[in-house]
Formats: sequence, C-alpha cells, structure tokens
Amino acid sequence: MLPLGAQLLDANRCEFRVWAPYRDRVELHIVAPEERIVMTKREHGYHDAVIQCGEGTRYFFNVDGVDRPDPASRMQPDVHGASEVIGRDFDWHDQSWRGIALDDYVVYELHVGTCTPAGTFEAVIEHLDALKELGITTIELLPIAQFPGTRNWGYDGVYINAPQISYGGVRGLKHLADACHARQLALVLDVVYNHLGPEGNYISQFGPYFTDRYKTPWGNALNFDGEQSDHVRWFFIHSALQWIDEFHIDALRIDAVHAIVDHSAQPFLQDLTRAVRARGEELGRRVYSIAESDLNDPRVITPADRLGLGFDTQWNDDFHHSLHAILTGESDGYYEGFGRVSDFARVFENGYFFVGQHSTYRGRKYGEQPNTRDGRKFIVYAQNHDQVGNRMLGDRLTAIVAYDKLKLAAAAVVLSPFIPMLFMGEEYGEKAPFQYFTSHSDTDLIAAVRKGRLDEFDDFNWEGEPPDPDDEATFLRSKLRWESLAHDEHRMLRRLFRELLRIRRETPALRRLDLDSLETQPDDEHASLLVRRWSDRDQALVAFNFSDRAVTMKMRFEAAQWKSLIDTGAKIEGEQITLPPFAFAVFNASLSPRA
Repeated sequence: MLPLGAQLLDANRCEFRVWAPYRDRVELHIVAPEERIVMTKREHGYHDAVIQCGEGTRYFFNVDGVDRPDPASRMQPDVHGASEVIGRDFDWHDQSWRGIALDDYVVYELHVGTCTPAGTFEAVIEHLDALKELGITTIELLPIAQFPGTRNWGYDGVYINAPQISYGGVRGLKHLADACHARQLALVLDVVYNHLGPEGNYISQFGPYFTDRYKTPWGNALNFDGEQSDHVRWFFIHSALQWIDEFHIDALRIDAVHAIVDHSAQPFLQDLTRAVRARGEELGRRVYSIAESDLNDPRVITPADRLGLGFDTQWNDDFHHSLHAILTGESDGYYEGFGRVSDFARVFENGYFFVGQHSTYRGRKYGEQPNTRDGRKFIVYAQNHDQVGNRMLGDRLTAIVAYDKLKLAAAAVVLSPFIPMLFMGEEYGEKAPFQYFTSHSDTDLIAAVRKGRLDEFDDFNWEGEPPDPDDEATFLRSKLRWESLAHDEHRMLRRLFRELLRIRRETPALRRLDLDSLETQPDDEHASLLVRRWSDRDQALVAFNFSDRAVTMKMRFEAAQWKSLIDTGAKIEGEQITLPPFAFAVFNASLSPRA
C-alpha cells in the first residue's frame, strides 16, 4: 500500500494522501496562501493530490465542510489545528549501524519530558555517555506521539506519526537516534496501537477506524478485524515502518497488546511483527518488536510461522510482582498471590509465575506455561513507569524500602537470566516520584481523568489523595533530580549498578540467557534463594537473603572452588553459604569435567 499523509517529492512539490472510504469528496485546504483542492478519489477509498508547496506548509483535510488535521500528520503543532508539511532530510552519521543482539540489551526506560530540566530529545543526549559508561546498551522512550498540551505520559497521543513538538519534533528525535547510534546504543520507541487519546482525536470522521463491538479501558476499540480493517491495519503498520525507516528506531515496544481485540485468523499483531521483521531484514539491521502483555500467553512470544503473534520479547510483570511483594510485603491488588521466595524462583525457572493455576486477584485460572526456554523472550525490572506511576503517589522503591533492599532489587534484575530494564533514575536511587500528569484543555475531560485516577486505586490499600493530574506541579515533581549524584548514597548505588552490569557482561554463565542452564534452591522459611547458572565450563552462584536476619544455607549444588565476584559480606565454607540480612552475593567457579 502507498504512504499516507504529506510526502515531499522535492523541495517544492508535495503529495498528500488520506483514507476516507465513505467520503466522495475530500478537499485539501492549504492555509496560507489559502487554496482549496478537491482530491482525487482512488481505489479502496484513498484520496490524493499533488501540488506545488514546500516544507512549512500548513494544511487541513476538509470532510463534510469541516477542516480536520491529517490523521497521518508527521508534524502537528496543535492537536486541534492545521498539520504541517516537513521533509525527511537529515544528515545521518549511522550508515554502518546494524543494531545490537537481544542478548546484549540492557534497557533504560525514560520519559523525555521529565528526564531532564529541558524535557527535550536534545537534552537526553547530554546523559548518553554516562548511561553508556554505566553499562546501558539500549534507551527506551515512553510514547512521544503528539498529545494535547506539553505534558503527558504519552498514552494520550492522537497523531501516531508525529513526534511531540514540545520534545523537539521530527528533527529532535532524529538527532537523538543518531547520537545513540554514535555511542553504539540502540533506541527503542514505545508505541500505542490499542487506542488513541480522547482530545484531538478526529480520525473516526475519516473512516471506520473504531468498532463498537469491543471496548477497551480507554473507550471504543480499534477496528482490526471488521469491515475495512485491512486499511486500518495499514494505517498502524505504516506508522511502525515510518519509525524504523525515517527515524532509524531499533525496536518498537507495543503497548498493552492484551487490549487489542482481534478475532481474525491472521491477527493484526502478527501482521505487524512480520512487517517489522521484514523491514529490518531489508535494511540489514537488527530490528525487534517487544510486547507489553499481562496475559501470560505463550502465543505472544511464539513465532508467527508457528501460529504465534511473533514478538521477539515481552515485558514480564510476574518478575516484578514477585520481587516487589518480597521486598515490600504488599499483597493487595495485583500483588495478591505473590510474596514467597519460591514464587520468585519459579519465575527464574519458567519465565512466568502464573501458568494456569487460579489467580485470586483475577478470580480465575490464569496463564500458560511458556513454550520457550529462551531468557531473551522476557524483559524484567524492579520498577517501570507503570509500576511506579500507577501507585497513588507515584512513589518509587526508594521511598518504600530501605537502601539494602534497593541493592537486592538491583542484583535480582541485573543477574537474572533475562533482559534487564532500569527505569530512569533507578540507578542512583532517585527519590522524586513519577506521578500521572496530563495537560488537557477540555474541562469535562480533566474532571473525568481525575475521577478515573481515584477509581483505579480501589483494589489497593493506599492512603492519601492522588495528585491532580492536570496540575503542572504534579509534572514538575516528577522530574529527575540528577543533582542527587552529588551525595554519597546515590553515587554508591550507581557504582553498584555499574559493577553488577560489568559482572553480567564479563561472566559467561551470567551472559547466557538459557533457562535450561540454571537451577534454583528457594527457602521460604528463611526468605533466601540460591541460583546456580552455567555455560560450558563456567558457572555462577547468585545468593539472596530477603530477610532481616543473617542466614546460613546449605547448598545442594555440587561442591566447587567458588570465587567471590563482589564483596557483600557473604562467606562460603564448604557446602554452606552465609549472608548478612538483606544481602546478596555473586560467586564464580569452573565446572568439573563430569558436570
């Protein structure tokens, strides 16, 4: 199918295309100097026109006598206003960039607006060298599709092809991608293909993009399996390929795939992952698709040729929930059913915790055993934007647990057999909250969002009042305080993360992401866990004590000449290992020839 939106053919000529299958007449309205052109209606309801104009031209598509922005706009200064033509030219320096292997992904999730005081793509570049030195290999941006106002998590985006103007727009994002690749850092973009935001959302006036047969938590579902759905699918796949082609994005994290209802034999998500993989192969680059899914459904990460959805990897909430429940003791809401060390060990061994057993929180049996032993299929974390921001006060682990538990969390994530992810500021124990914020202009919508936030916390026993999402102070409170690194406590935690990432990188047994190359020894009574991992002749032992008392564990593993890789006060004597309260340890040894 042909590209959508406004495409400059040369400096003074532009092609416009929009899908409006039920409209016999669509006008292209050029704002200044004002001109109106009746577009030509083509097969399947596409309308197009080629005119003399250049970059900076403002335009609308007029349907039924009403001017509306371009649904595929790549430059949208105001969600209610005219779209703007922008070229694709950019002086790229990453011609030799081919991406990095999933094995080497160490992800750093950040929100552009709160990561720096300036809140722009360009300002993020200033921190890339430090993140590279820390051991990060991959930067992941929360959604940056144009949203109302200047502050938003990004999940209210309404122009899915247009990088947020207040962040730096099209060329700002390209500068960031180019700067990442110059440092051998991959760049991942979080995209939202399960709903569009409520304000500035005029897309339904062009065609049947939505269906009332299904609902999502955010309103009507997108039409991925009804009449005319082939063209709805193309709209979103076109967007995905644009990020890869034009912006050199290395992976797309697809938001909430569990909220996409699609009963077709070849689901939209399968089409999407196939298109992403094919485009990467055409470009000679490693390009991945990442799912956010709370289904514990192995089909998500099963290849498309085996009737799966074909995602390369997925976020793993079971890892987070089991670790968080151990560290905090919280057991309400979706933490119900977690809390034992053996739960955490089960995630290490299987990838999922819930694999078909009954979930009290969900009131039904939940999940299925993953049909893979590949640890690269799971991205794990102790914190992320959801697990922090969807708490009533947006409080990070730093505000909930003591310093020793922060170190335990760091070791659990980094030394796991999965792809580790850190949430911005986690590496130095950021104390600023990450709260939910918006900047809508519709007063009724603002009131509805406030009420919606209150309703979200019914399943939890949190006290207090949630911050007002529309108050700018909520946004400003959520900005990182990089100056915290002037204090010893924060510098020490960052040094620990750097050392853990080095150990992971340089220890063959810890680099190998294979669930068949590990065994666990959990002890719920003493809240302790031993994990042995191996690769060829190399083996590693990671020990955790989640209790407030020193613990001595007798190893059931074969005796070895263990060498400590980091000094945490732990000791090994024969078959016994002793750990101080709330501590971890990492050891390395060679496997005996018969092991």
